[in-house]
Amino acid sequence: MTDITIYHNPNCGTSRNTLAMIRNSGVEPQVIEYLKTPPSREELLALVAAMGLSLRDVLRQKGTPYDALGLGNPALTEAQLLDAIAQHPVLIQRPIVKTPMGVRLCRPSERVLDILPNPQQGPFTKEDGEVVVGQGGQRD
Repeated sequence: MTDITIYHNPNCGTSRNTLAMIRNSGVEPQVIEYLKTPPSREELLALVAAMGLSLRDVLRQKGTPYDALGLGNPALTEAQLLDAIAQHPVLIQRPIVKTPMGVRLCRPSERVLDILPNPQQGPFTKEDGEVVVGQGGQRD
């Protein structure tokens, strides 16, 4: 069993790049497709706390019902935000990665490199052609 978990959306380029960097470190993580299997309220709050963020910090606006649900209203309670996320897991920013070295919202995807226990095993280029890790596993 791996000590690395990624809350992943396979339709998201940032999430795919993050997953590929984890695999490039020689590890096969536990992949949780959070749109199919969302974290429980307790799990989500624990992840948010471990990242040192607020629940609002992990709300995704683009391509979600954020505006339609009025989630920008500062009067909404954490419980109300959790209710919205439970009904619409797409509201969770992605990807979130948990390793023995910490928990991060990996936007941009390179943020995962700071919490991977193993170095990159070789060069890595993002889907858009950006070189993240050059020859010899060195970060560019």
